[in-house]
Amino acid sequence: MIGSGIFISPRGVLEGAGSVGMTLIIWLMCGVFSGLGALCYAELGTMLPKSGGAYAYIKHIYGDLWGFILLWVSIVMLMPVSFAVISLTFAYYCVQPWFPNCDMPGNPVVLISVACLVLLTFVNAWSVAFATRIQIIFTAAKITALCLIIFLGIIELCKGEVKSFREPFAETTWNQIGVAFYAGLFSYTGWYSLNVVVEELKDPQKNLPRAIIISITMVTCIYVLTNMAYFAAMSPAELLASDAVAVTFGLKLMGNFSWIMPLAVALSTFGSVNGMLLADSRIFFVGARNGELPKFLSMINIGHVTPTPALLFSCTLSIIYAFSNDVFQLINYFNFVAWTSSGFAVAGLLYLRWKKSIPSSYRVNAIIPIIFIISCVAIVIAGAVAEPMDTLIGFLITCTGFPVYYLKGIKQPGWMVYRIKRLTDCLQKYLLVVEEESEDVEQVEYHKTC
Repeated sequence: MIGSGIFISPRGVLEGAGSVGMTLIIWLMCGVFSGLGALCYAELGTMLPKSGGAYAYIKHIYGDLWGFILLWVSIVMLMPVSFAVISLTFAYYCVQPWFPNCDMPGNPVVLISVACLVLLTFVNAWSVAFATRIQIIFTAAKITALCLIIFLGIIELCKGEVKSFREPFAETTWNQIGVAFYAGLFSYTGWYSLNVVVEELKDPQKNLPRAIIISITMVTCIYVLTNMAYFAAMSPAELLASDAVAVTFGLKLMGNFSWIMPLAVALSTFGSVNGMLLADSRIFFVGARNGELPKFLSMINIGHVTPTPALLFSCTLSIIYAFSNDVFQLINYFNFVAWTSSGFAVAGLLYLRWKKSIPSSYRVNAIIPIIFIISCVAIVIAGAVAEPMDTLIGFLITCTGFPVYYLKGIKQPGWMVYRIKRLTDCLQKYLLVVEEESEDVEQVEYHKTC
């Protein structure tokens, strides 16, 4: 869950909330809201123990069409937008120390972001083991950066640096509150990650809800304390003026050692991109297993045993989104789809209880999914009111899935089938990839021997 959001979203939350007090309340409410959704997903995960998360639940409850729409929008928007946002955050923290007192130029940020995406795509395509080792190292950097921020913030508060908290609600605004929630909730993205791999969990009936409760509580506390530390070191105006809030924090409190902060955050966000590339490629396998994606996207390299086509596809789309160079616009695209689909999935939980009576060893009180669904509707409406154009773009991208679904079901003419097969064969030869089937083990060994 802890990724780039806590290093980029504070400015977006403050811009929407207007005041320090409302900002901290929104961070807390985002944690509570994510916790409610996670508890509902825990019941869905024990009721329908299938990998794929919301995609698997929506497909089972609402049918193939809506399952495909979520799968489609995850591939063309949710995953690449997440990669783009985090890689842009990495680039901001690399560039910010060189422009401490002026606006950062856009081109270096985009180029560094693209370089990050290309490098990590290559690493994940080359070796899963190496990508995993990178993830362990960079996760340590992420936790170190947050602990350092919280520790220094506590010291400032003990010194009496509470100017930002004296009139906590003085400049609260309401017309952009939806954008504030969007920015905050993006930082909690990942609360549903265990549901994506629930088939691989040991004793999911017990461990899934337990892991969710522990992690949501810890992350919420870390995020609220981190934001209190930011406000102890900076005024709201200083935070709003910064594109890399942790860098400004380090410059204010760490003196000659301020270089540690951008380095730690850059390592953290670099590791976040790596981790998402490592994990999110699973959705291609789930979709291909259900016959809803071209088999080519689920193929693996015979030498490195990595999902090379899926990684290249995600990298290409992520680079396209990265050229927008507007992190908060991308977050608005992301959240419209993410919270709409989450609301639909949890509404399906109530349907399964009412109509299907599927047994589950773990149940939440019925009021929790009801509150979550109402909150999803309210957040999406508030976001649409605050940023109607971003919401419209997200909606239109989602709608592109409908013609693709129906075209997929139409019998293709012979010439098209032939051309697609020739293209697939050509790409397989260049990328050295095969379908992940039992007989492919023999193919892999054969090619290695050759």
